[in-house]
Amino acid sequence: MLFLSDNAATVHPALWDAMRAADAPDAPYDGDAISAGLDERMSALFGRDCAVLWVATGTAANCLALATMVQPHGGVVCHREAHIEMDEGGAPGFFLHGAKLLLAEGEGAKLTPQAIRAVIDPIRDDVHQVQPHAISITQASEYGRSYRPEEVVAIAELARARGLGFHMDGARFGNAVAFLGCSAAEAAGPVDALSFGFVKNGGMSAEAIVFFDTALADVARYRRKRAGHLQSKGRYLAAQIHAMLDGDLWLANARAANAAAAEIASACGERLMYPVEANELFVRCSSTERETLRALGFGFYDWGDDAARFVTAWNTREDHARALSAAIGNL
Repeated sequence: MLFLSDNAATVHPALWDAMRAADAPDAPYDGDAISAGLDERMSALFGRDCAVLWVATGTAANCLALATMVQPHGGVVCHREAHIEMDEGGAPGFFLHGAKLLLAEGEGAKLTPQAIRAVIDPIRDDVHQVQPHAISITQASEYGRSYRPEEVVAIAELARARGLGFHMDGARFGNAVAFLGCSAAEAAGPVDALSFGFVKNGGMSAEAIVFFDTALADVARYRRKRAGHLQSKGRYLAAQIHAMLDGDLWLANARAANAAAAEIASACGERLMYPVEANELFVRCSSTERETLRALGFGFYDWGDDAARFVTAWNTREDHARALSAAIGNL
């Protein structure tokens, strides 16, 4: 009974069907009709003009998006626990040619305008200090907290006032939308670029960089090729994204994952380190208690010395979620 990561989940059958349907001769790279249709699909979803590039990984999506906003001598304001800081192996520095991550604090791995100002206000406007060029937030955050639409708007207003780009890492964007009960447009807010994640939500190997500032996409196309991410048979990646958008499969999958997380959370009580607002749970457990859970057949990651992280997915079985909920309740 695995709760290690939603990356470990199986691929939704609809995506296999879509890739088989795409298995016909077509133009290479992103010149095929399936790739060309992504702009229209995302523009309809978000209610404004978008330019969409597919890539194979979330790391590439984040870094290629930020590379369009940040010069090598600049910096990206992000949370200290952000994925681009903690879990991307230095990729931002590689893709951004040495640009710096400027780390901010915030409860639940979320940024606020105040936290951002605390980082950027002390920076002198001279060549001796790294200047901020962009802000990056994660929706939902690394601790499973979802930004409310008004919180995103507040950060966007600060970004506009300071002339900064605004990027959203949406590896679990679907889970945030499902929790918030709002539209995709409201959850994304007025960002310049969104890394719209599908791999954690039932996809196989396709993420979408959605550029709301469409001029940035023209830059990203060259950077994607240079970085080795322009796949010669891109229609298979595009087909996955279309399949996830069909009938709002991305949202149905996210709702299923969130429901499983809520079932487990119902038994955690004061053990929960953070409110469950997506599909991740951070639960206080001693080493002995974690051994007990593993002996019962549950797979998960330790989170420091006194906690565990459990992640549900689109295909988490109801009986597995109920079993984990009961096991935690019995500790």
